[in-house]
Amino acid sequence: MQLAPVDWAFVIGFFVIALVIGIAVSRKAGEDASQFFLSGRGMPWWLLGFSMVATTFSTDTPNLVTDIVRKNGVAGNWVWWAFLLTGMLTVFVYARLWRRSGVLTDIEFYEIRYSGKPAAFLRGFRSLYVGVGLNVVIMSAVSLAAIKIGAIMFGFSPLQSILVASIVTVIFSAMGGLRSVILTDFLLFILAMTGAVAAAWVALDQPEVGGLSGLFAHPNVKDKLDLVPSFDFSTPESRNLLFSIFLIPIAIQWWASVYPGSEPGGGGYMAQRMLAAKNEQHATGAAFFFNVAHYALRPWPWIIVALASLIVFPELSDIQAKFPQVTDDKLGHDLAYPAMLTFLPKGILGLVITSLIAAYMSTISTHLNWGSAYVANDFYKRFVKPDATDRELIRVGRLSTVLMMVLAGALALSMQNALGVFDLILGLGAGTGLVYILRWLWWRVNAWSEIVAMVTCLLVVLVFQVLHKGHGMEGWQVFSLNVLITSTAWVVATLLTGPSAPEKLEAFCRLVRPPGSGWKKVYERAAAAGRPIPAGDKADNLPRGIVNMSFGCLAVYGLLLGTGCLLYGRLSGALGLFGIAAIAGFLLFRGWKR
Repeated sequence: MQLAPVDWAFVIGFFVIALVIGIAVSRKAGEDASQFFLSGRGMPWWLLGFSMVATTFSTDTPNLVTDIVRKNGVAGNWVWWAFLLTGMLTVFVYARLWRRSGVLTDIEFYEIRYSGKPAAFLRGFRSLYVGVGLNVVIMSAVSLAAIKIGAIMFGFSPLQSILVASIVTVIFSAMGGLRSVILTDFLLFILAMTGAVAAAWVALDQPEVGGLSGLFAHPNVKDKLDLVPSFDFSTPESRNLLFSIFLIPIAIQWWASVYPGSEPGGGGYMAQRMLAAKNEQHATGAAFFFNVAHYALRPWPWIIVALASLIVFPELSDIQAKFPQVTDDKLGHDLAYPAMLTFLPKGILGLVITSLIAAYMSTISTHLNWGSAYVANDFYKRFVKPDATDRELIRVGRLSTVLMMVLAGALALSMQNALGVFDLILGLGAGTGLVYILRWLWWRVNAWSEIVAMVTCLLVVLVFQVLHKGHGMEGWQVFSLNVLITSTAWVVATLLTGPSAPEKLEAFCRLVRPPGSGWKKVYERAAAAGRPIPAGDKADNLPRGIVNMSFGCLAVYGLLLGTGCLLYGRLSGALGLFGIAAIAGFLLFRGWKR
């Protein structure tokens, strides 16, 4: 495609702004490790909330949603909509606990919660396994989307797309640290949301589509519009679809699996943002803002483009015929999103391309800063050079930033589609989520619990998903079996091994003041020894937190599904769902004030 001067002005102007922000905050970011990795722990909730949303507003997300909708319809999105339950649990139970912990990274948490060599091993191993290994896989999926967009929009080769997409991102991430990432994310979110809405508007304007009424009446789309899948158990195909996209995500996946941005108990870069907040209230507010914007605000522009693509490019062969430069190994339904962007007029084209670049940079810069924090703080300083200065840690962080980007780009060149990577990451975290929830609520969980959960999950994935391709089982059956085996293994390991040292558990309770009755024995033992632990404040009320979580989920799901009904022209359904959202929101407001 040929970009007009106004389009290039958008693209170049954005690159300049990003670099200026990186340069402007580089001196402040270089003062110490807390400034570089946590922006000095002084960020307000709204900036952090925008940053959380912008990070998950990646170039691969609209491609993933398009892949899901074209294969399984709108209801297929429950595979990620179900993670709202995890998100709201983090808001009302875990956000304040993370901020209260005072750690630099969520991996550092291991040695304030667990004791002995197992805790040290867990911290060191996961700093590289998650910070480098899993992190590189996630960034490669995002870079795969950049490759596909580059091929469709510019005719770039995969290598050209990777080089263009990563150079500026690495430069401003390495210079400005988390502060530059958060400040830039505010602009990135506005650009990305504007671009997504513009893309949906232009998709509806295509002659074949004919606006919203034409879109929803078209035979290619009619069977894709269900907001909740049909509870049809009559055939193996319908039964498997129902379990895979709705029943398993709602019943098991949200608490049992770990997915970046939706970790049970709120880990990863979400924890990094909460740790960077001014205080506990700002950490909670940021997490709440993220969940509302992520699930209620963003999905529908992407869904509209995905549905319109079923009319314009009903088959993969139609995409291949229009874009012969796309190689066979990169051909997939996720290509339909960038294919629809080729209809954008001049001016809007530049805006949307800039929004996609912004989305890419936001996600990659977050993962680079987050992963480099693990490498510098939890591996280099903890195991290589304990007396390393802050400036040395920043240098290690900047070097690891560059190396991780190189690895992610190389891996992206061998990948094919976004949905496959999504399923792989879900599988790698199956069964481990419950231990991340209960480690805050039950004193008996120890380092061996997490080690056994991690190893068991990897072995099950290796046997069933890699070596034997599921043994003829459906994907949801393999996932459920993994959850059952892994959860059983870590619970048994917990009961067979000793708890963390009493002094470690007491120190953790004094620092974090975890809620619930699962710590009663620790409090009683400390009191009997003449070392009473102060009780938590009124906000640390687990039952109330779960009630608020439920109201929060009802409010957001009401807004999400009500918007769908409104777009479909189902006014009574929209009013009913918006009414549920309003009532749940009112009850949540009252509960939150208490």
